[in-house]
Amino acid sequence: MSLAISQRGQDMPVSPFRKLAPFAEAAKQQGKKVYHLNIGQPDIATPPSLLEAVRQADIPVLAYSHGAGTDSYRRKLAGYYHRAGIEVTTDEILVTTAGSEAILFTLLTCLNPGDELVVPEPFYGTYTAFAIAAGVKIVAITATIEDGFALPPLAAFEQVITPRTRAILLCNPSNPTGHVYTRSELEDLLGLCQRHNLYLLSDEAYREYCYDGARATSALNLPGGEEHVVVMDTISKRYSACGARVGSLVTRNRTVFQAAFRFAQMRISPPGLGMLLGEAAAELPESYFDENRAEYQARRDLTVRRLQAMPGVQCPVPGGAFYVMAHLPVDDAELFGEWLLSSFSYENQTLMLSPASGFYQTPALGRQQVRLAYVLNLHDLEAALTCLEQALLEYPGRTLAPQVLEVAEAHV
Repeated sequence: MSLAISQRGQDMPVSPFRKLAPFAEAAKQQGKKVYHLNIGQPDIATPPSLLEAVRQADIPVLAYSHGAGTDSYRRKLAGYYHRAGIEVTTDEILVTTAGSEAILFTLLTCLNPGDELVVPEPFYGTYTAFAIAAGVKIVAITATIEDGFALPPLAAFEQVITPRTRAILLCNPSNPTGHVYTRSELEDLLGLCQRHNLYLLSDEAYREYCYDGARATSALNLPGGEEHVVVMDTISKRYSACGARVGSLVTRNRTVFQAAFRFAQMRISPPGLGMLLGEAAAELPESYFDENRAEYQARRDLTVRRLQAMPGVQCPVPGGAFYVMAHLPVDDAELFGEWLLSSFSYENQTLMLSPASGFYQTPALGRQQVRLAYVLNLHDLEAALTCLEQALLEYPGRTLAPQVLEVAEAHV
């Protein structure tokens, strides 16, 4: 008889954006070009100054740093937040091994096993894994594609609060929907947290990438949030430096910070070379974000325009980040995603996407939805969307009415 693994090991889900990876590898082995719209890995070059800072570092011994991160990086990170309009001190910043560790430390610090965490769905699929690791129960409040995935009414949050509720978590701008929560929405949520003595946990990985002139409000800038707000952050998407694995947990709540620091001591210190890279990132001019923001907005506009022109596709316009959630005229998005990689090609090309069911907590939701990451250059993005358009016409499990299909095929 084989030894049993832990319950949390059994419950741990497959990554929703890597779930179809074996099919993608098989497609590549067959010689197909696969466009990866499944994961938020930008193709924008990492700024050369970040890599040069690591190359030129004079490091006789790559030693442990302080558990909260080096003083030099925390000072420069405080400067970055200042330029972003967020006033924090170095002793309110805990450097983490990417945003992932910031999320895990936050849950381990703010919630006990068995406590409840309220999250608007669809949400970043890995929250489920962190909640399982921390022994926390996610309680989902459903946002709908018809409303552009706007924050559900405050009454919906009130209805699910129980004596076990300890925190509300949201990502702003949102991964996976791209929705940008307004200052008013955030103030309402903070008011709810104040009334019920809850934490407000804010994942702000995409702060700079809001479009059409919009700007994201940091939860750290909400008056009265000092004891309630914990921000989880990362340089991964901000600087196209996903492999650096450097993030931060930022809070003015001293008790939370000190407890999170004890968790940080458990892993000794964050990545030393990554923090050198982060220091260089913190010195980049604001024009760096301006250029990238314009590029991502052009990619968003192309993606939305092409999707909305495809018969049977429903796609709200995302206000930030670099993802879009779309309803497709297919029987099952996961089966469609497998078919794209195993049975379909257009000019020997295909694409990989993320089935949206992995971003929902409620069973059966998202079955016909996908998340697409518009992280490829405009040429490749156009080609990938052309593949998707053709695939929706050929897929055996399509749900388009025959007459609609005939009209669509006539325009291909």
